[in-house]
Amino acid sequence: MIDVYSWATPNGHKVHVMLEECGLPYAVHAVDIGAGDQFKPDFLAISPNNKIPAIVDSDGPDGKPISLFESGAILLYLAGKTGRFMPDSVRGKYETVEWLMFQMGGVGPMLGQAHHFRIYAPERVEYAVNRYTNEARRLYGVMDKRLGQSRYLAGDEYSIADIATWPWTRSFKNQGIDLEDFPNVKRWFDAISSRSAAQRGVQVLGQARKALTDEKAREMLFGTAQYAKR
Repeated sequence: MIDVYSWATPNGHKVHVMLEECGLPYAVHAVDIGAGDQFKPDFLAISPNNKIPAIVDSDGPDGKPISLFESGAILLYLAGKTGRFMPDSVRGKYETVEWLMFQMGGVGPMLGQAHHFRIYAPERVEYAVNRYTNEARRLYGVMDKRLGQSRYLAGDEYSIADIATWPWTRSFKNQGIDLEDFPNVKRWFDAISSRSAAQRGVQVLGQARKALTDEKAREMLFGTAQYAKR
């Protein structure tokens, strides 16, 4: 059994979708990031960076429990555990890892900043809005070019690179993006959106998620609470 400590965010959905795609048994434990659950000692013990998601697999690679944080690392682990969504060839593996790293180092952080400054920032900072909206468009352009060359990000087979990236593109409107401007991304987006496992994955904890409008939630996510020494 895999215990998943998560919330209904793009990074959480990556792991939810992967688990659904693989058909692995799992139990979800809500970590309400707006309430500050990510700072509780029990969660920090498995996720020292106080970010969701994290997992504990009772059946680790040596027969002992293993805990993992960082969504990309979790996807790599689950791909290794199941032998799915990662090519068998060495070349294919590295192509998948490079596009996974593209998501982890670019798509997630930059689209996250676009979300913040366009939607959540207490005051509108035009420089920041323009900077991250333009960067979002640039990244969609990179993906569009790639997806004009191959069916999926890492080649012609669906992989953890797609599972990692797709949840971040679901909020394209909040990022100032019109998918009609990126037809290859739109084709890819629609194909993954039609997968039943992807649909189930993004429903996990969906009803528990709350709008980040109250002061406590903003403090937990964007205020000084996140910088306290623990």
